[in-house]
Amino acid sequence: MPNPEPDRGSSPRLRTLVAMPADTWSEVFTPATRDRLATVAEVLGVRGGVPRLVTSFADVADELAAAEVLLTGWGCPRITVEVLEAAPKLRAIVHAAGTIKTFVDPVVFERGVEVSSAAAANAVPVAEFTLAAIVLAGKRAFRHRDWFRTSGMKRPLPGAPILGTLGTTVGVLGASRIGRLVLERLRGLDVDVLVNDPYLSPAEAAEFGARWCELPELFAASDIVSVHAPLLPETAGLVSAELLAAMPDGGVLINTARGGLVDHVALERECVSGRLDAILDVTAPEPLPLDSPMLQLPNVFITPHLAGAMGNESTRLGEAAVTEIERLAAGKPLAHGIARDDLGRIA
Repeated sequence: MPNPEPDRGSSPRLRTLVAMPADTWSEVFTPATRDRLATVAEVLGVRGGVPRLVTSFADVADELAAAEVLLTGWGCPRITVEVLEAAPKLRAIVHAAGTIKTFVDPVVFERGVEVSSAAAANAVPVAEFTLAAIVLAGKRAFRHRDWFRTSGMKRPLPGAPILGTLGTTVGVLGASRIGRLVLERLRGLDVDVLVNDPYLSPAEAAEFGARWCELPELFAASDIVSVHAPLLPETAGLVSAELLAAMPDGGVLINTARGGLVDHVALERECVSGRLDAILDVTAPEPLPLDSPMLQLPNVFITPHLAGAMGNESTRLGEAAVTEIERLAAGKPLAHGIARDDLGRIA
């Protein structure tokens, strides 16, 4: 049964316990965002203007007993049955980051506690990174960088496939939050777009300016494939050796999702041969061993899982979380609520 609406007495603000390390709090919540939070939330355990930042629920019994909202972030402790039993007034968990699956026990949904995530805010920089990767992939920027370093020649690398995005076909694997933002941004390029996602209909794909197709066709027809599916038991190794082999010579695989979605043995084989290029923000394993040939290939560009919110981009997460608490305080539904039924298809 849902937790009962608490009696706040004379205070209209939601009693809120912050569960995250100090470095997360300082990175994600700007002074302005903290001021917004203070107008709608009575942050528990504040001393000297700084809230108690919980990294273990073992010694905060009084705060848990009073909490109506748990404001969580990177590094928050797991929310278990025991935590819920100690927090009888808890109405909502508002997560100022992406996935909630690593720390929220499914029993939370059974107790009627609302759950929200800032995954939509985190999707923005990943989509921006992906669009940049697609443009640079079309130019073969990374092959040319290495060639220019050694040759000093300004002219294009002889035999380099694709020089620009005009007229190329881009395949988008997964119409997740990020995948949909990528589809929207691809409208600004003169490319043909294919998409595959079991939860997206052909009509919905057409609204994004894309054509829905099965995976074998997507890989066989795409010059560039960008991966945006969630890593689930059923999607592990989804980008198989067979799909990679179906890509045209000179094709590019971009992965900003999770390394486990791709058969990395097969991808390494294709890249070592020079037949395919890859732009990878994630790998399997992560990080790759330092002796991996993938780290030395001129046709492979690897970044250390930095496409998601970092630095100043992280402040979007705090703003999104506070907006959700403002909605709760105003009696409005969460804008980015997560239902139990969503657990089977989110990362």
